[in-house]
Amino acid sequence: MSEDKTGTPAAAETAEGAAAEGEGAEWPAPVDPMKGFRGVQAGTLVIEAIVVALSLPVVATLGAGITSFQGWTVMGVVAALLALCAFLTKPWATGVILGLHAVLLAFVIALPSIATIGLIFLGVWLWLLWLRRDVERRMARGTLASQQPPEQEATQ
Repeated sequence: MSEDKTGTPAAAETAEGAAAEGEGAEWPAPVDPMKGFRGVQAGTLVIEAIVVALSLPVVATLGAGITSFQGWTVMGVVAALLALCAFLTKPWATGVILGLHAVLLAFVIALPSIATIGLIFLGVWLWLLWLRRDVERRMARGTLASQQPPEQEATQ
C-alpha cells in the first residue's frame, strides 16, 4: 500500500479496500489542508510583489527619488518573492520569506515607505505562520473538519 505525503494511504487504495471488504459507503479522498494553505501563501507572495513593485514609481515621484541601486535591489526582492511561489513546499522557504522582509525593513533609512510596506507584510506573514501552526496542531489531534467521518444522511 502506498502512502501520500501526509502518511495516509492513497485514496484509490482506500476506496478499493473498502469496496473489497464489502462496505457500502466509500470515504472521500483525504483533503490536504496544507495544499490549500500553500495556495494562500503563493497568493500573498504575488500580492506583496505587486504592491512593492508598484510602490517604486510612487516613491520616485513623491519622495526624494530613488537611486539605481535602491531600485534594482527592490526589484530583486520582487523577483525573489515571485520565484518563491515555486518553492513553498520546501522547508527553507519560510526562512527565505522572512529574510526578504528583513531586506525590505533595511530600507527604513533610504526608502521609509518601502520599509513600511515590508513591515505590514511581515505582520501578514507572522499571522499566516500562526495559522499554519494552528492547522498543524489540529491535524495532529485529528480535529479538522476534513478528518471527521462523513455524516450519514438521515432517512425519512
